[in-house]
Amino acid sequence: MAQKDVKTRDSADAALSGTSQKGMVARLIPFLGPAFIASVAYVDPGNFATNIQSGSAFGYTLLWVILASNLMAMLLQTLSAKLGIATGNNLAEHCRNEFSKPVVYTMWVLMEIVAMATDLAEFLGAAIGFNLLLGVPLIVGGVLTAVCTFLILGLERYGFRPLELAITVLVSVIAVSYLIETVLDKPHIGVLMYHSVVPQFSGPESVLLAAGILGATVMPHAIFLHSALTQERIVVREPGKLRKLFRYEVLDVTIAMGIASLVNMAMLVMAAATFFKQGLTNIGTIEDAYMTLRPLLGNAAGWIFAISLLASGLSSSTVGTSAGQVMMQGFLRRRIPVWIRRAVTMIPSMIVIAVGLDPTRTLVISQVILSFGLPFAIIPLIIFTSKKRLMGVLVNRRLTTTVAVFVAGLIVVLNVYLIYQVFLG
Repeated sequence: MAQKDVKTRDSADAALSGTSQKGMVARLIPFLGPAFIASVAYVDPGNFATNIQSGSAFGYTLLWVILASNLMAMLLQTLSAKLGIATGNNLAEHCRNEFSKPVVYTMWVLMEIVAMATDLAEFLGAAIGFNLLLGVPLIVGGVLTAVCTFLILGLERYGFRPLELAITVLVSVIAVSYLIETVLDKPHIGVLMYHSVVPQFSGPESVLLAAGILGATVMPHAIFLHSALTQERIVVREPGKLRKLFRYEVLDVTIAMGIASLVNMAMLVMAAATFFKQGLTNIGTIEDAYMTLRPLLGNAAGWIFAISLLASGLSSSTVGTSAGQVMMQGFLRRRIPVWIRRAVTMIPSMIVIAVGLDPTRTLVISQVILSFGLPFAIIPLIIFTSKKRLMGVLVNRRLTTTVAVFVAGLIVVLNVYLIYQVFLG
């Protein structure tokens, strides 16, 4: 076990036992990390595509959808983290233990497809980032993405803390980039506040984009991954310590997902304040957004946008690979070398790049594929966290389960609508 991991666990144990002499912020630090890794799925290149299209087409109208989607995601990620803390097993392992073999194998195949769709969006996003920053062809950007992802994943050999820190740095790059973009945009704060809390649409297309925002926000692989990130990170069994550990994890989720929510809102604000305001309502691709930002806000804005996209693609591609490993191990008790998984899952992305398909359109389609996998993550999660036999003192309260069922139903309905509109509408 890495020395940093030992120190983290010692500090966490002191905080849970009430023997720590540190201040409140210092006591919280050992518990931060899992939610930041999971939150990467909520600021991946798929979010760039849907948020930019929404902001350029409808201004600030759909800001409330981002806020509502992230609140739903907070609930689901909290339940996932709680499952790992309470049981010591992750969501995929519970599915293997509780469901029949045909169901387990079907779920695994579906989740592998979801993992490839996830990787498609993330890999393409990073490749586009390299293309915009360095001017290299997309195929070269794809190769650079693969190399960088291998290097980041290699940090796992030094324990969980270095990888958590690397991912947190990349998330911070995205957040700071969009803070700068928002300052450059000079949006009207009162209008932002109004559209953040007042639900409204602007025609059928806005409803479709709202469903797209939701589909790009709540990610099945992040739900599976989060339970694995907490299952063995800090292990306690005493009821009092379990409750205290869960409260710290709620803070971790609130901070990480809160930042992700603000970043998503900033993406839409940037598109609304820059493109919609100028009457550029047909910004349909990430490349269009980059090229149009530069003359409107200056070269610096374009560079900042490209850097944030690159950080998003690299971090989310790394996390997506880890999620794939977790799901295979959980469903099948099988594990393959991470470099093999990385190589296999990037093949569809390299094919898309090689044949010249529209990257942004491919990103959107990948989000639709993710929609198919959501019920297979959310419904088992609610079932397992509602069972006293599994959860003990951390079993869901009745109100929590009721709200979670409502959220699951809403997400499933909206994603069915999204799939219908894309393929049949």
